[in-house]
Amino acid sequence: MCDVGHRHGSCHYSGGGLIQLLVLRILHEKPSHGYQIMEELQKITAEKYIPEPGAIYTMLRRMEERNLVTSEWEKKEAGADRRVYTITEAGVKVLKEGLKMVKRRRELMDSLVQFYDANFMDKEKGGART
Repeated sequence: MCDVGHRHGSCHYSGGGLIQLLVLRILHEKPSHGYQIMEELQKITAEKYIPEPGAIYTMLRRMEERNLVTSEWEKKEAGADRRVYTITEAGVKVLKEGLKMVKRRRELMDSLVQFYDANFMDKEKGGART
């Protein structure tokens, strides 16, 4: 089971949030352990999102329960062993569908910005319009 549902014969994204999409993006680029994921999230978001470790590990466990990621323990000679997460085929589907949704929303936002610019931008400079 994954977060991709089927409606009228086609696949659609059914949620999970932007942070989940960012985590899936990171894991699509390369398998990573939790601390690496948190560092990448900070970089990708220009440090606007600094994840709480507990929240990320909880999300990763839930994603694993839904078969979006798998994990294996990486044995280290020095230091503690760590769990490395890898995206699954179901996770790639969720990432792809989620990014399609983000793209559609961006196109809608761009359309609204263009409407604003065309209808209100110059008018605000010349006086308020109600």
